[in-house]
Amino acid sequence: MIRFFAVPIAAIALLSATAGGALAEEFDSRDIMGGGPNFFRGGASPVPRTTVMYNGNYAPGTIVVNTSERRLYLVLQNGQALRYGIGVGRDGFRWGGVHRITAKKEWPDWTPPSQMLARRPDLPRHMKGGVENPLGARAMYLGSTLYRIHGSNEPETIGQAVSSGCFRMTNEDVSDLYGRVSVGTTVVVLNN
Repeated sequence: MIRFFAVPIAAIALLSATAGGALAEEFDSRDIMGGGPNFFRGGASPVPRTTVMYNGNYAPGTIVVNTSERRLYLVLQNGQALRYGIGVGRDGFRWGGVHRITAKKEWPDWTPPSQMLARRPDLPRHMKGGVENPLGARAMYLGSTLYRIHGSNEPETIGQAVSSGCFRMTNEDVSDLYGRVSVGTTVVVLNN
């Protein structure tokens, strides 16, 4: 019986001894229990979410996407907004306008539109939702467009112009925004 417990105890002791090095930097127990920076395999955003003063003329609850800043603002009360870092459309794929969130999905499936498949015939025709899916943990669909505000498993793309017109957020940030807005929320996309 003692030998049965000896191996796991030795393994824990070895891990504890090495925890002062690289292992301690990469492991966050919140990732297992929920809420840590790698829980959704999206990593932390290189552009941290923050509350800022915001003097736009938009009603609280409105989402304002500023493509030139590569930031998304959720307008709050008292002249404030939550500011998130986003990835935007690359050259030729940026757009502007006003839409509403028409659907919200957790761990959405992805079916690339025909326009994307024409450019990238190597893409899958359909992909079930999950950690490997490019739409990430959450998606909010924008009116009758092909575009979404969605998560990403590539946090290094936040703050970059890399998409085909959708707005990417880290899985942690998109989950936060998803919980704060509802179907019908106005989304203003500024393309300056």
